[in-house]
Amino acid sequence: MTFALDAPVLDGTLVRLEPLEQRHAADLAVAAEEDRGSYGHTWVPTADRVGAYIDAQLARRTAGKLAPYAQVERASGRAVGVTAYWDPRPWPTAEGLYAIEVGFTWLAASAQGSGLNTEAKYLLFRYAFENWGVARLDLKTDARNARSRAAIEGTGARFEGVLRNWSRSWAPGEDGLLRDSAIYSVTAAEWPDCRKLLEERIARIAGRRRAGACPPAPARPPS
Repeated sequence: MTFALDAPVLDGTLVRLEPLEQRHAADLAVAAEEDRGSYGHTWVPTADRVGAYIDAQLARRTAGKLAPYAQVERASGRAVGVTAYWDPRPWPTAEGLYAIEVGFTWLAASAQGSGLNTEAKYLLFRYAFENWGVARLDLKTDARNARSRAAIEGTGARFEGVLRNWSRSWAPGEDGLLRDSAIYSVTAAEWPDCRKLLEERIARIAGRRRAGACPPAPARPPS
């Protein structure tokens, strides 16, 4: 049986996940260049390569391998990063998915630690478990990426181990090399507790933003 990987707009309090399109390119070009030192081991295009990056993600979408999103900050209305569903694994003898991965995520430096990515993960997790009915959701990152690992662990996902030489390295100066990948997951049985944890975190973050402790990312200057 086949499964069409077609994900809708997902609306939250802090972030709106919109299917990635070229119309997001101008905002993402600005976001990508805010502070490239904040990316470390993450694949982020330079401003002049954002258009080609989006084309590549859309080609993966056409092939059924990826459902890419722009992370649009609700307060400013601008795209401040991306994320995606990918590697869908359909049941071999039934309709639907048994597992999918969330990845291809990066955010502008000013949006990191703002709560947007926490809510984005919540929206993606919720749709996967409650609409697609997956049994498992995966996340992985470079085993050396302490910031990314802490963010994943903060969602309630469980660490399963490190797979050595598992995938391409995106670290500067490591073209053609492989990385060790730290693997995390959430299962359907764990989702209710994970959902409660994420909803409580998002409520706290939203409360701080209303109180003015977490200002929105700066607006993109006029071109």
